[in-house]
Amino acid sequence: MKALVVNCTLKASPEPSNTEALASVVAERLSEHDVKVDFVRAVDLRLAPGVVTDAGEGDEWPRVHAKLLESEILIIASPTWLGRPSSVAQRVLERMDAMLSETDDEGRPVAYNRVAGVVVTGNEDGAHHVISEISGALGDIGYTIPGQAWTYWHLGPGPGPDYLDEQRGREWAHDTGRAMADNLFGVARALTAHPLPASG
Repeated sequence: MKALVVNCTLKASPEPSNTEALASVVAERLSEHDVKVDFVRAVDLRLAPGVVTDAGEGDEWPRVHAKLLESEILIIASPTWLGRPSSVAQRVLERMDAMLSETDDEGRPVAYNRVAGVVVTGNEDGAHHVISEISGALGDIGYTIPGQAWTYWHLGPGPGPDYLDEQRGREWAHDTGRAMADNLFGVARALTAHPLPASG
């Protein structure tokens, strides 16, 4: 089984990413279930605006799209900025919108029988709002969202230290992240054994 983590930090490589650090906790747990995990840092790629799978010359979204179709598990990881998902996360979701019109060999939307979850970090509040926005979009596209398929870290309202600079709150975020990984794997395994049928 394969999983893809799309890190929607605003920080280009090689700058350390708080969001990637927390997502790595989830990835490590998935690896314990023999899931092969791949990471993509979207800000490092040339992702043209639009709601198409291929925007033409120079667009690097098609290779991310290929990874999505190779993976049974998807994790969108985003920081919170102004109480909302990052602009990079919005760009990723807009490009994924094209998947609504793509079907598999049995006529099902290509996101069917795949599961997804959300990781959020930020030194301000708004994590639940970010989780809701991203989960709702992924559900619209066709992904199955298991119960408690998310984790987040922040220290409450107002500015504060970053995840990589602060130990407070990590134990809860890590425990929740490991539970998230278990739930994603369990539902992905169930859908592999008993896939959703084509409608109609």
